[in-house]
Amino acid sequence: MNLEGKIAVITGGAMGNGKGIAEVFGNLKAKIFILDVSKELKNTIIFLKKQGYNATGYNIDITNKELVDKCIKDIISKNKRIDILVNNAGVAKLAPFVKMSDKIRDFHFNVNIVGTWNVTKSVLPYMIKNNYGKIINLSSVTGLMVADPGEVAYATTKAALIGFTKSLAVEVVKNNITVNAICPGYIKTPMVDGIAKETNAKNPSNVIKGIADAIPMGRLGTIYELGNLAAFLASDASSYITGREFVIDGGSTLPETISVGVN
Repeated sequence: MNLEGKIAVITGGAMGNGKGIAEVFGNLKAKIFILDVSKELKNTIIFLKKQGYNATGYNIDITNKELVDKCIKDIISKNKRIDILVNNAGVAKLAPFVKMSDKIRDFHFNVNIVGTWNVTKSVLPYMIKNNYGKIINLSSVTGLMVADPGEVAYATTKAALIGFTKSLAVEVVKNNITVNAICPGYIKTPMVDGIAKETNAKNPSNVIKGIADAIPMGRLGTIYELGNLAAFLASDASSYITGREFVIDGGSTLPETISVGVN
């Protein structure tokens, strides 16, 4: 999985899965550009540079198309191309459907769908011009394969990204551009910590334990394990793969039940 010299744009790379992807890409000698609204971005860039990685941060909201276009043009002006785009930025907030406000619905739609749309729309013309590109969309097993109560908005947006991935893949395959999706199960990230707190504010660690107990591997995944999968899809080792979704969940979607079966 050689990424040396590749120009990689990662959205939502300040924390969680995005940070893991950035670290793995940096270790593989890619030049990293992170787009994130989080105040943590500054610290992440400092951390990555201390590791010896070539990393630059843009503190922007990807739901703002004008800012996204400006950012991508700046990256192109300095590097002439973008080889890899990882649409990782995403949000999740639990709420029962009948009580869910339009604000919560739009929060998910705007970041998870519109944000991904905006950045891809800005980057893609340069990939087409260069006749090369790797686009990786972070979907989820939620919506595509499973769901829990309170996840209607999140599940809807993550399932939509699969349709986005497949349709776009067909359109740009002639331009030597691949488009694939990663569907994580539970990875230990701030997002999962937040879901645990929303589920049980008094004892979120018990929620995390319950999640781990239901996973055949008995644990949550790490951001680096997910980063390794992203690196494979971003490298030329995956040159004959496009329009596919890759589940990384420690086997969590395998059991039909958690109470039936013999050992």
